[in-house]
Amino acid sequence: MTNEPRVAERPATPYVAVTRSVPMPGLPGVADEIPRVIGQADRPGLTVDGPPFFRYVVIDMEHELVVEAGVPLTSLVAAGTDLGDLEAGVLPAGRYATVVHTGHPDTLADATGRLLRWADDAGLRFDVRPGDRGDVWGCRLESYLTDPRVEPDMSRWETELAFRLADDPA
Repeated sequence: MTNEPRVAERPATPYVAVTRSVPMPGLPGVADEIPRVIGQADRPGLTVDGPPFFRYVVIDMEHELVVEAGVPLTSLVAAGTDLGDLEAGVLPAGRYATVVHTGHPDTLADATGRLLRWADDAGLRFDVRPGDRGDVWGCRLESYLTDPRVEPDMSRWETELAFRLADDPA
């Protein structure tokens, strides 16, 4: 089940993540990184502030995806902080097309398709441009709102899709 899509303003949000380039079948391996990222973010000076996410940076469905597995933080990472193999960044502020989907993660492709069609029908443009290795997204998130330790039934998991919209309306 997918709720009605909407446009929402999101603030700039600091985060830490691992970045991986993988073919589409390798995506589950990146998901396995999320518990490790959460564990590494649990250190002095860093405070996790929300659910873990995938950020799709570059999408080329026939070749490779560049994906970040990350967690939002309450504040920017101080210069000189040892993050191991994590990278610090800031998710951009702006208007996002967003929807919350309840269902097994395998059904996210359908929810994504519905969100893309809704935005197109509404005349909304995404913050995306063609790049040498695929479509480069300003910010395309899948945030996992359900904690699997609390809800083991994957068909009841909630996932928020949030795709940044282009700043210019044309």
